[in-house]
Amino acid sequence: MRSLYYLLVISISLNAYSKVIVVDPKGEVRTLSEAIELATDGDRIIVKPGIYREGTININKSVEIIGEGYPEFDGENLHEVINVTADYVTIRGIKVTNVGVSFIDDRAAVKMEEVRGCVIEDNIFVNNFFSIYLAKSADCIIRNNDIRAFSERESFAGNGIHLWYSRDIKIDNNYVSGHRDGIYLEFVHYAEITGNTGENNLRYGLHFMFSDNCVYTRNTFRRNGAGVAVMYTKNVVMTENLMEFNWGPASFGLLLKDINDTHVYNNIFYKNTLGIYSEGSNRVKIENNEFLENGWAVRIWASSSDNVFTRNNFINNTFDVATNSKQNFNTFIENYWSNYDGYDLSGDGFGDVPYRPVRLFSYIVERYPTSLILLHSLFISALDVAERIIPTLTPETLIDEKPVMRRIQ
Repeated sequence: MRSLYYLLVISISLNAYSKVIVVDPKGEVRTLSEAIELATDGDRIIVKPGIYREGTININKSVEIIGEGYPEFDGENLHEVINVTADYVTIRGIKVTNVGVSFIDDRAAVKMEEVRGCVIEDNIFVNNFFSIYLAKSADCIIRNNDIRAFSERESFAGNGIHLWYSRDIKIDNNYVSGHRDGIYLEFVHYAEITGNTGENNLRYGLHFMFSDNCVYTRNTFRRNGAGVAVMYTKNVVMTENLMEFNWGPASFGLLLKDINDTHVYNNIFYKNTLGIYSEGSNRVKIENNEFLENGWAVRIWASSSDNVFTRNNFINNTFDVATNSKQNFNTFIENYWSNYDGYDLSGDGFGDVPYRPVRLFSYIVERYPTSLILLHSLFISALDVAERIIPTLTPETLIDEKPVMRRIQ
């Protein structure tokens, strides 16, 4: 109780002595760097409209920086703009532009290293190498930022939001476009990524590796080089996300590579080259998802095992499931398949005949991609019918024993 009392007294004292510093191109304090020199921990800095060209601004005090009318900080294609090394810094309502490409340094519009409790929200980032970069940081929030770049080649592009070796980070309601990866996480734990939109990024909308115990919900990833890549990770929850129009020779909605003990549910995969690609993944539960009009709804390699696909809707996909092995170590049960032409004489809502989602032709396409030109030929249709009756090449045990007769709501 006594320690709580002293903490309250200290908090009141800090608030009592905090001050407001105004930065104005025509005022007494004309640069943010000058304001930082004058500030002490707990101060608020108001930045008036204008264009500020200050090189790299080092923020080494726990201050709140608030822009009025989105004052612009221009990196002139030469500089990193804001470098934060203090805890509990808030940056809100500014515009940062023109952080130039560097092949030596990860230059960023805002870089935060070894900090806690920082907030970056309601800002605009335009034409930057990296936009927001966090390293070795914790308990930070990145929220409601508009992040746009115009890169044409991956090698000349950084990431929109880049996290490395951090934990307990919230990334909410940001828009990211035109970067290499929209959102990138490496060695990040207990992150919550909610309500973001990543589109037209060169590589992935969301890319994370070695990042356990994270939650990704209600995000949209469209028209990226590929949608979401999850690698070398465990204990992840992915729900209510939309992956759409990620279309191209190597595009997918969701890549699962060496993933364990993960739950993927209530997502929509719409018009992707590949809905889900699984390689080396184990104990992943994939349920209540919509696979709509994809090239391949699911491509699951023999290195994946003990994964369960249940209560999903597979509707109008060119191929529902493809694999590279005659053996199957995964479970498909109680899914709806629009290509299923069986019957339900018992009236229990499940087909009386099991469904084999792997077409013979998909098996052939894996080995001879150019054969895809024969997709709608009568010969291929006849081959598929024959394979369904007497399986010889497709995995005999990859079947849905209880296909659902009506679309799952």
